Amino acid sequence: MDAYNGVENLRLGEAADPQLGPDQALLRVRFAALNPADAFLAQNLYPAKPALPHILGRDGVGVVEAVGSGATNVRPGDTVGILRCDVGVEVWGTLAEKVVVPAASLAAPPAGWSLEQMAGAPLVYLTAWQALTQWSDPPAPPAAGSVLLVTGASGGVGTASVQLGKSMGLTVVALSRSAEKGAKLRELGADFVFNPSDPALRKQVMTAIAPKKVDIAVDNVGDALFNQVIAMLGYGGRISVVGRSGGAVPEFNTAALFFRRNRIGGVAVSDYTAESAQTAWKQIVERLNAIGQRPVVDHVYPFEDVKAAFQRLAEGPMGKVLVRMGA
Repeated sequence: MDAYNGVENLRLGEAADPQLGPDQALLRVRFAALNPADAFLAQNLYPAKPALPHILGRDGVGVVEAVGSGATNVRPGDTVGILRCDVGVEVWGTLAEKVVVPAASLAAPPAGWSLEQMAGAPLVYLTAWQALTQWSDPPAPPAAGSVLLVTGASGGVGTASVQLGKSMGLTVVALSRSAEKGAKLRELGADFVFNPSDPALRKQVMTAIAPKKVDIAVDNVGDALFNQVIAMLGYGGRISVVGRSGGAVPEFNTAALFFRRNRIGGVAVSDYTAESAQTAWKQIVERLNAIGQRPVVDHVYPFEDVKAAFQRLAEGPMGKVLVRMGA
């Protein structure tokens, strides 16, 4: 990435091997995963402003080639995935054959998972976990039986939220414009699926969950849909704001929050330390195993087709979009 002018202007080129430092590991990347945050960063719409040229890519899985002094949790030859860290944000990322990662931010793929599933899972599941658990101190899942509403439910964070919500015993309402994706969301654990563009959306949701109302919403979309989400909240209902793929919220009326004591809170995966990310990740894996679910992979593109992979991400995939390094 030579300028902040969008992922459509990325170029494939040669770069020097990254230099290994203390407490770090050098990985040969097998698969990288794309996130909307990559595209936002490339458009100068993200808080991070890395020096140019920059290499995007926050998620990935690879084989450890070398470790620096002080790195004791991994060794050369290990296959590992990357949890949350500054890779792809402030430092060069996973859209490369090699990447240097803090060793403390690495984890082995869970038993029974494919490399592709591990490559795309950590960032979206950690984001969904924070969105669902951030409303108590210390963070904890909502009470079983609560109603969860997920907008943009077929995306990476959306599918993760549906699965984790089901693992918590929540009644899950998923919003998707695609009937095909809606069927898949039911397989992932959604109790109800509705089309957010339906003029009767609010009535449909409220009828389906009656006499309850929405207790917690994970919003990936924004736009005018946000005001409808607020209208479906019950007393003390909360919205965890993850993204705004649909655009800005028009004419937001704060008075809509008053009498039901509703709360809106942003989600920032950057808040995870290496230690807290490892702790959350273990809980996520345990919950997915308990309900027999795995991360959803939409499509895998070859490295030279990174631009096409980003185009697929912009179209709205079912789960994660990956990039494969090498054959």
